[in-house]
Amino acid sequence: MKTSPKKKTISLSRMYEIIRRPLVSEKTTLLIEKNQHAFEVSLDATKPEIREAIEALFKVKVLAINTLRVKGKTKRFRGIEGKRSEIKKAYVTLDSGSTLDVMAGI
Repeated sequence: MKTSPKKKTISLSRMYEIIRRPLVSEKTTLLIEKNQHAFEVSLDATKPEIREAIEALFKVKVLAINTLRVKGKTKRFRGIEGKRSEIKKAYVTLDSGSTLDVMAGI
């Protein structure tokens, strides 16, 4: 008889570490009409961790999560070369009955 693995719960401090900030742009405001929201998340965050953090912090039901990593660009300033940080984005699709107020959980 197979037993399902126990679900690990993450701490509240880790949840706030995972969800860095909401992304606000023209694209993300158009996605809100489709019940999707975009967040910058920690580079080491996994989809199950992101799902648990958003469901716990904002009290909503998550249907799907799509993630992508944005590589840091090399930039020059007064002849000195620097590099922007890499970020990870998470596009979160919510259940049709759920609405998300971004400032409520913060």
